[in-house]
Amino acid sequence: MPTLFSYCIRYDNGSAPNPFWGRCTLAICKPLIRRYAEVGDWVVGTGSVESPIGDVSGMVVYAMLVTQKMTMEEYDRFTQAKLPRKIPLMNSADLRRQCGDSIYDYSAPTPSLRPSEHSDENQSTDLNGRWVLLSNHFFYFGDRPVALPEALLGIVKQRQGHKSRANAPYFDDFVRWIHSLGYSPGELIGEPQGWSRLDSQAPSDACATGKRRDRDLKSLDCNHLRNRASKAGLRRC
Repeated sequence: MPTLFSYCIRYDNGSAPNPFWGRCTLAICKPLIRRYAEVGDWVVGTGSVESPIGDVSGMVVYAMLVTQKMTMEEYDRFTQAKLPRKIPLMNSADLRRQCGDSIYDYSAPTPSLRPSEHSDENQSTDLNGRWVLLSNHFFYFGDRPVALPEALLGIVKQRQGHKSRANAPYFDDFVRWIHSLGYSPGELIGEPQGWSRLDSQAPSDACATGKRRDRDLKSLDCNHLRNRASKAGLRRC
């Protein structure tokens, strides 16, 4: 049976996931999801209490049906041949090019980091994921997230990490619900929540700052959701 993976996106800046150019891709960050998710699984990112657009906890930022999976080395070759706009171009005026997620160059035996939103401190986490998840059947809401119905709040994971096996009771209902919203798969409903930050700080700085804030946000996120889940009669996070 397919699996529904869910996690909290604390810094949605267009790179993880990268929903542009007709494919939603998860190529960096979330190493465990990238390693274990398979074709036919769903990956869902929900919002944070302190996103740049306000409290969007309990709301869906994106959902993707995994339709293809390849190694990071294969993805490097694939983007060069088929999706070059996924390769970051940091001096571009197009924010989509700055947020490219094909950030590792495998032309040498040891992969090297391209100029991108990540720095060397992210490399271990990124490379431990080993795989890239791709989808041509996805819904990206970004700064226009959609609230989950109370019956599906159980998939929300506000602390670090993700949910998978615990989501089994929600799988069919979630798939029905996301399709019932009336959006066409592959449609970009909103823009990345963090794009406003790119005007005031370098993308890599924004990512690093977000990681440093994770520890402080864990208890805040979980306490907030605990209150919502309690009201809905759901198990606490």
